[in-house]
Amino acid sequence: MAGKKIGLFFGSFNPIHNGHLMIANYLAEFVELDQVWFVISPLNPFKVDQDLLPDYHRLEMLTRAIGDYPGFRVSSVEFRLPKPSYTIDTLTFLENKYPENQFIFIMGSDQLPDFHKWKNSGQILANYKILVYPRPNYAPNHLTPNPLTSLINHPSITLVNAPMMEISSSFIRQSIKEGKDVRFFMPELTWQYLDEMHFYE
Repeated sequence: MAGKKIGLFFGSFNPIHNGHLMIANYLAEFVELDQVWFVISPLNPFKVDQDLLPDYHRLEMLTRAIGDYPGFRVSSVEFRLPKPSYTIDTLTFLENKYPENQFIFIMGSDQLPDFHKWKNSGQILANYKILVYPRPNYAPNHLTPNPLTSLINHPSITLVNAPMMEISSSFIRQSIKEGKDVRFFMPELTWQYLDEMHFYE
């Protein structure tokens, strides 16, 4: 079987929304990835966060959002790996399980300033290509010199000129708490499940 270029889009997806899907769609179509895998992060048992839904429900919403679209795939691999989850461990696991594929790490520009604090961040930079999409308030040309502006010139990192999405999962959660109808911010089947289960109210 011929190998594929797989973009790995990590997140809690709490909940998945159209912004996530639009970024993934852009990367799949304009950066020539064969697929984007949504790697859903597990609930950290040591962190109390009443807004973070249990793993199963976030996985269900994500699965409904993607449906049978061939360019996307849902991965719950981190549910089965030791906790807490570290990106380098997940990358290594997937590379060993699917050696025929090339895995490319996807991250938002808001993650770059603290990237040097990640476990084995140097190993990630040395062994994987990283696609960085823009996030509000984290455009490299608008910031003073810091870890973000120093990393963007690393040969492993490619800044992607994807549309900048103002929408966020925290905005959706807060809006639902306030009784707002935000159904058009996410796929219909995801919204139906969220609404039926009365999440975030």
